[in-house]
Amino acid sequence: MENRLKNKNTDNPDLWTAIKHLHKAIGAGGVDPKLLTLVHLRASQINGCSACVYASVTGGRKAGETDERLHSVVAWREAPFFTDAERAALALAEGATRLQDGAEGVSDKIWDEVNVHFTEEQIGALSLEIALTNFFNRLNRTVKEPAGQTWG
Repeated sequence: MENRLKNKNTDNPDLWTAIKHLHKAIGAGGVDPKLLTLVHLRASQINGCSACVYASVTGGRKAGETDERLHSVVAWREAPFFTDAERAALALAEGATRLQDGAEGVSDKIWDEVNVHFTEEQIGALSLEIALTNFFNRLNRTVKEPAGQTWG
């Protein structure tokens, strides 16, 4: 797959500054970076964004995540490798991402379970991570960003 976008605005400092600020806000939310990687990976799998799936796996490994867990995110409900808190975050990611499918979205059951395991600040960080992931997934799918690329 060849990228449709030849100039990725790499010379635009405002673009990169905005992205860095969003990542900084997410990182300051008190959520384990490995969990943020799993959430990013699950949303990217749902959206079929190979570039972000690749980036999630690469980033997850760098953060100390195991291949066993990274490979099992797609089947997190059945896999025994995830805590209840991680399952709540993955359900949140799926609910917020599957809006495009006409699904219910984030049900009260999902929201209540997330609130059992996370503070409001952490839920804000998870929600922003999910939204930002969906944003990048859509951009990457639009421009046909190939897997294996590095950014910024």
